[in-house]
Amino acid sequence: MTNTNRQQKIASYGQAYDTLKAALARFPKETWNYRPTPDRWTIQEIIIHITDSEANSYVRCRRFIAEPGKDLMAYNENQWAKALKYGGQNLDTSLELFRWLRQASYELIRDLPEEVWAHENYHPENGMMTMDDWLDTYESHVRDHIAQMEEIFAHWKMQATH
Repeated sequence: MTNTNRQQKIASYGQAYDTLKAALARFPKETWNYRPTPDRWTIQEIIIHITDSEANSYVRCRRFIAEPGKDLMAYNENQWAKALKYGGQNLDTSLELFRWLRQASYELIRDLPEEVWAHENYHPENGMMTMDDWLDTYESHVRDHIAQMEEIFAHWKMQATH
């Protein structure tokens, strides 16, 4: 990845909380617990997932920097959603936690030396990953889930009109 491309991704990564908050403002709160199909998450569950994913990202980021060559933890996101009862968790707390976790990592990665971006760690599901791979994954994570929320909202609107 070029340094210019990386800097653009870092800036986007740092704006994720604002991007998420702006997107959530477009979805009426009564849609947040709507489940389009039994096997899909609700907007509420997606928000909690984003925060749990960010907590894992926070640790992974630090492992890439401080312990290259070590294993990264994988987790079963569907099992977490079920076992941790995502549908009943406090959204305000979760959003604030996401904001602070993302901000702390953003501040850490803004000025990393070039050589750190090539550090590699092993992920059980993805194989060897570099710090650049980590950035690619988490820079787009919130946007990817916003698109999922938009699909849920569109489905809700379609159901509401029938």
